[in-house]
Amino acid sequence: MVHTGRRAAFALAAVGTRAGMSLLRGTTPGRDRWERKNYAGRTVELYAGPASALAAAVGAGRVRPAAGFAVAVAGACGAYDDVVGVGDARRGFRAHLSALRHGEVTSGAVKLLGISTAGLVAGAFLRERPLDKVLAGVVIAGAAHCVNLVDVRPGRAAAVVLALGAPGLLRAGPGAGLAATAMGAAAAVLPDDLGERAMIGDTGAHALGAALGAAVVAGNGRAGLVAHAAAVVAAAVYGDKVSEAARSLGGR
Repeated sequence: MVHTGRRAAFALAAVGTRAGMSLLRGTTPGRDRWERKNYAGRTVELYAGPASALAAAVGAGRVRPAAGFAVAVAGACGAYDDVVGVGDARRGFRAHLSALRHGEVTSGAVKLLGISTAGLVAGAFLRERPLDKVLAGVVIAGAAHCVNLVDVRPGRAAAVVLALGAPGLLRAGPGAGLAATAMGAAAAVLPDDLGERAMIGDTGAHALGAALGAAVVAGNGRAGLVAHAAAVVAAAVYGDKVSEAARSLGGR
């Protein structure tokens, strides 16, 4: 049976996300700015992104303040890219780093540097040994990036967070609470995401990914950190293939 604390963390994140979506929808001026065309040309809302990011940051912060910080920064960096990076077709580390080498600071580069820095700062507080601190930073930032890589069709990112977070519920300690928080926020946005009424965008994808990464950091020892760090680095290197696999899943 899932521990009561984990159920509470899941419920708080889910309720907070749904409440945030309703609040933003009812009070935010300039509705057109909160809409985008999805892959199929349908108009969808963006409220799910900041709502899930805020709920995940608050929930993660209740478990570990450093984790809440990483989630908040990841969401903020994602929001910056959602707003400033509209229309920029460049994707992946290579494209943005190449632009940076030529003196152009893209929104993707800002996002990359911001989330990486936040991951390393959080890792420094979440772990004690120097190598573990670095590995933790890689896992948190890498997980944020990986969830964004699969956010290429409705429901893919939220479903991945639910699937990858579930094993974390079986562990004792703060990792379970962080996993439950990520899963609660993901579960709250999944129906609207799958129904193509809303999208989480970079804001939600990066925040939920960072929460998932923090859960991994809090719930694993050195060997687990090494394995997960290797996995997220490999996913980043083969990002186009990861996105293509997510795109083809389900046939849409």
